[in-house]
Amino acid sequence: MSRRVVVTGIGMLTPLGIGTEPSWKACVEGRSGISRIHKFDPSPFKTQIAGQLEEFDRSKYLDAKEARRYDDFCQYALVVAQMALEDSGLEITEELKDRTGVIIGTGFGGLETFERNFKSFLDGGPKKISPFFIPMMIANMAPGLVAMRYGVRGPNTCTVTACAASSHAIGDAFKVIQRGQADVMFAGGTEASLTALMVAGFDIMKATSTRNDDPQGASRPFDKDRDGFVPSEGAAMLILEEADHARRRGAKIYAEIKGYGYSNDAYHYTAPDPEGKGAILCMKMALEDAQVAPEEVDYINAHGTSTPLNDAIETLAIKRVFGQHAYRLAVSSTKSMTGHLLGAAGAAEAAFTCLALKHQVAPPTINYTNPDPECDLDYVPNKARPMDMRVALSNSFGFGGTNATLIFSRWEGV
Repeated sequence: MSRRVVVTGIGMLTPLGIGTEPSWKACVEGRSGISRIHKFDPSPFKTQIAGQLEEFDRSKYLDAKEARRYDDFCQYALVVAQMALEDSGLEITEELKDRTGVIIGTGFGGLETFERNFKSFLDGGPKKISPFFIPMMIANMAPGLVAMRYGVRGPNTCTVTACAASSHAIGDAFKVIQRGQADVMFAGGTEASLTALMVAGFDIMKATSTRNDDPQGASRPFDKDRDGFVPSEGAAMLILEEADHARRRGAKIYAEIKGYGYSNDAYHYTAPDPEGKGAILCMKMALEDAQVAPEEVDYINAHGTSTPLNDAIETLAIKRVFGQHAYRLAVSSTKSMTGHLLGAAGAAEAAFTCLALKHQVAPPTINYTNPDPECDLDYVPNKARPMDMRVALSNSFGFGGTNATLIFSRWEGV
């Protein structure tokens, strides 16, 4: 019999708030975290808005030396790991260090570090590059630094699978515990790629919203007037724990993670398969892994990016997996409030899904004002909904056709 895995700690840095409680409160209240970009002059770009960590004060969490040596994506990972561990009440003893690991996903890693050092190289040659350039930039430094901080020597990897990266991280960490290779895992995602070059790249693809005169209304998943996603920065971390280990110490449990599916569209490097084949397979795999029937699912935290193709294809895939039950599901996109955290999106949305189960509230899809005939499900429009929720599913789909689905259930102590 497979070991059961539960979520005992959550840490979040999102455009909605610094910390889990502020992020969840803003989410339930249906507030938007999108504003005009202030990290650089956005005026040359078609997209001039983003989800930013407006109130993040790194000095509260990191000393000046750490801040100088670590790219923001690593700093964010360390902060949410600290938040999640403190929230869990777990003490990492010497005995537990060999049984604890870290898996963190990211889309871009240290993009800002790369850009800054490349400019220095072009301007002044090799001697102008920081000696910390490589370790600051590489994606796996995030899980490496978390492991170093807490002395945990268990399984340690980094998933770099675009917008599905941190859902893959959580799913892989779930399987590590289920297989018996660890008892505790830090699992999540981090993204700090809100740079001029990244915005320019998405601009030229015409992937992002240009609703610059209405930042808070720009991310509008499933709405007929959606015009692209809103890029964001942030991080989220879950503490996953073997269920008996958590029960023995009297841990607070947010939810149980029940299933994980992952697949590929094998279709196009950015566009989803028009028949939703990869997304369908992914959700079916997760349901089978969880041993959950489609009609048992109550809520879906959709990938819901606010792009014309993605939202329509995800809706189609949900209908093909769930049949008539699709119309009884609550389906919402928290990206309507956070924007798209890219490699950290899956972790933030997994956290919101666990909180939804804990509090029995489905988050809203805000900015839903003009229904799209192709998107005809119940998207919990504009206002959070208290509801009886036992099983919830979270989707993440990324460039390269990569897909991930996580299934969580309400913890009932049995």
